[in-house]
Amino acid sequence: MPDKNTAWECLQLIRNKNRPTVETYIPLIFDEFIELHGDRHFGDDKAIRGGIASFEGAPVTVICQVKGRNLQENKTANFAMPHPEGYRKAMRLAAQAEKFRRPVICFVDTPGAFCGVDAEKRGQGEAIAQSLYLFSKLKTPVITVILGEGGSGGALALAVCDRLAMLENAVYSVISPRGAASILWKDAAKEKDAAEVLKITATDCKNFGIIESIIDEPVGGAQNSAEETSENISAFLSGTLLELGKLSVDELLRERYNKFRKIGVYIE
Repeated sequence: MPDKNTAWECLQLIRNKNRPTVETYIPLIFDEFIELHGDRHFGDDKAIRGGIASFEGAPVTVICQVKGRNLQENKTANFAMPHPEGYRKAMRLAAQAEKFRRPVICFVDTPGAFCGVDAEKRGQGEAIAQSLYLFSKLKTPVITVILGEGGSGGALALAVCDRLAMLENAVYSVISPRGAASILWKDAAKEKDAAEVLKITATDCKNFGIIESIIDEPVGGAQNSAEETSENISAFLSGTLLELGKLSVDELLRERYNKFRKIGVYIE
């Protein structure tokens, strides 16, 4: 079996312009996806899509971060960097899912939340904090899959869940390697060194107990077969929904709480 890719190699794969995005996966994984718009406060953030869909004949709520496949799509989706209204839309849909007892399935693919002045004026930090709180208490199963980049609080806002999985070449980090290099070495050119130091690969996150599952990609990355990758994601979702469906609400919340309490615990 070949060695797993290094963090830097993973970064090159997930930045490949042909890598599938949620726009590719949604029609392959779900039936009858009906998109819902707006946060009921400010507007509709194109960096986060959400709605109701059918998965294996059962209704689910799907919430996902959108990465464009070309320059125009990236401009429309703000290069997958959500504004606060995007997170508020996600919270609105999650609360609706809880009301109607639908599982929530989130797809994460973002370098991080947008840090522009307007986003800060509209309460970016507060929106992320409220999202963390809401998802931690949500009385319905929550499953998150990191498709490519899982950057900082912008990713974590949709990753407080019962089961967290990463595609084989995805990364998940508290800060981007370039940002870390700028802070640690005052040199963004040391991005490659930072990527290895940060321990951001799916294998790293699995070993640290941050994620539960790694979803296989085709040889050479998901861009070589979106169909095969979507089948692997579907198999993970199917098994996980069946597993979580056996838990009572109290068991679900208790396990979710314990999942996050143990992250970062160590013994000297």
